[in-house]
Amino acid sequence: MIRPMSDLPYALVVDSPLPHAAAVARTTEALAAEGFGIVSTIDLQATMKAKLGKDVEPHTILGACAPPIAYQAITVEEGIGVLLPCNVVVRGRPDGGSRIFLTKVDAMLGLVGRADIGPLADDVGARLEAVRQVLRG
Repeated sequence: MIRPMSDLPYALVVDSPLPHAAAVARTTEALAAEGFGIVSTIDLQATMKAKLGKDVEPHTILGACAPPIAYQAITVEEGIGVLLPCNVVVRGRPDGGSRIFLTKVDAMLGLVGRADIGPLADDVGARLEAVRQVLRG
């Protein structure tokens, strides 16, 4: 049995009994319900195998973006695109379940150091927390 993990300074953590592929699908659905589209998908398992010949557990990085909020952010702060999109990671676990990591937006956007980004960070953070609650069941 895999021990539950606490949140990290940079990520909200959710343990799911769903296998990797189902967890990716469920996470994508939960993100869509909160206004996020997936703008990039990285199959880290395939990349590690192809580039390094290493076997790792199923590991997918989803680049989640809420375009209206992203637009507001890039019009306020020129370089904020380096912090976009919000990455969501779904990792397979040895017990057949999955562990999901959602970007902790306040940690990321806090790097910008601008008060006018706060409301955007709060909005995205609340949406990702709602996603976490759905994934928790």
